[in-house]
Amino acid sequence: MLILVVNAGSSSLKFQLLNPETEKVYARGLCDRINLGGIFKYINCLTEEEFTKNEPLASHQEAMELVLQTLVSPEHGVVESMDEVQAIGHRVVHGGESIRKAVLIDEEVEEVIKRIIPLAPLHNAAALAGIKACEEVMPDKPMVAVFDTAFHSSMPDYTYTYALPYEFYEEYHVRRYGFHGTSHDHVSTLAAEVIGKKREDLNIITCHLGNGSSLAAIKHGEVLDTSMGMTPVSGVPMGTRTGDMDPAVVKYLIDNNHDLTLEKLDKLFNKGSGVLGISGISSDFRDLYDAIEFGNDRARLAVEVFAYQVKKYIGAFMAVLGDLDLIVFTAGVGENAPRVRRDVLSGLEKFGIELDPQKNVSSVPGQINEISKEGSKVKVMVVPTNEELEIALKTYNLVKSLYE
Repeated sequence: MLILVVNAGSSSLKFQLLNPETEKVYARGLCDRINLGGIFKYINCLTEEEFTKNEPLASHQEAMELVLQTLVSPEHGVVESMDEVQAIGHRVVHGGESIRKAVLIDEEVEEVIKRIIPLAPLHNAAALAGIKACEEVMPDKPMVAVFDTAFHSSMPDYTYTYALPYEFYEEYHVRRYGFHGTSHDHVSTLAAEVIGKKREDLNIITCHLGNGSSLAAIKHGEVLDTSMGMTPVSGVPMGTRTGDMDPAVVKYLIDNNHDLTLEKLDKLFNKGSGVLGISGISSDFRDLYDAIEFGNDRARLAVEVFAYQVKKYIGAFMAVLGDLDLIVFTAGVGENAPRVRRDVLSGLEKFGIELDPQKNVSSVPGQINEISKEGSKVKVMVVPTNEELEIALKTYNLVKSLYE
C-alpha cells in the first residue's frame, strides 16, 4: 500500500510517498515559498534523481497539483497513476483536547482543526490548507490526520495543569499540551522492540533534540510528562527558542525597552533566542563547536546552557517516573552530536546511567545504536526519528480495512 504523507507549513508543503509495510520510500520533496515566488525540490528515491527549480506556486492547491503531476510524470514519476496511492496522511500539530489519536478526516475533524487554530495559528491553519488542497485534487482518497499533541494526551491533569486561575483552563484551554509526539511515539516504540521488550513494561525518557527540542517521560507506554507546554517555545532552550523562562521577563523588557512590543518579543522568543541568542553566532551546534575551538566563550556558554537544561529535565523525569530503564536520543542534534550526548549524561553515573565513550563517538548516523556501557542499569540508545513513516503507519492502520 502506498501512502502520501503531507506536512503543510504556512508557505511550504513537504511530501513523501512511501510504503509503510516495507518502509520503502518512492519520492520526497518540498514546495517552498508558496505565494512568495515558489521553489520546488524533488527527489526520486528509486533513481536517486534530484532537482530544484523555481515554480510559481500561488497556493497550497497549486503546490499539491505540481506534486501529483511530478509523481506520475514520464520523466520524473515513480507511479503510473495516482490510483496506486491508497491514502494521504497529514501531519497536524495541534489536536487540543478534542482529538487524542490519529483519525480519518471528515467535516467534523476539519472543524476541530479550524477551531483550534488560536492555539497553533501558523501550524493548524497551514495543515487545514494542505487538507483542503488534497480534497480538491484527490477528492476520492481517504485522508488521515496525525496530531503532534496526540501522544501526550495520556498526561494526567496534575502534570498538564498550570498554576493559573482555573478559569483560564476552562475558558481558554490554557494548559500543557506537548509536541513532537509522533517522534516520541516512534522512537520509544522502536527502542523497546530493539531490546526485546514491550514499551508497556518500561519507563523511558525520550530526548528529541534538534532545532526544536523536547523531552518526554513515558511510564509503561504512556506519557506522564513532557517539557514543551501550551506552545513549542517552552521547555529546554532550542536552536532559536528560549525554553523555560520567568514570564515576568516580558513586562520587564517592555517597560525598559520602548522599542519592544508583544509582537516583537514573541518573534524574538521564537526566532532569535535559544543557542542562537546566547552565542550570537548560529543555531547550528556544528558552528558552535567550531567557534569553541577558536575560543568563543559565548558559543561555549550556549552549549553548556543547553546540555545543563536537558540534564535537569532528565533528572526531574527520573524523579517522577520513580525508576528508569531507557534513555533515547533522537532528531538532528540527538542523533548526530556525540558531544551533546556526552555533556548531557556526564555526572549521571551514580543514577545508573553509564555512557560508553567509544560507542558514543562511533555511533553511526541513520542507524540504531546502543551507546551505554555493558551492565549499565539504564540503557542509552540513539534511534533515528522517522515521523513520515510513523504518520504513514498510522494512516495505513486506519485505512487498510477499506481495501480488504
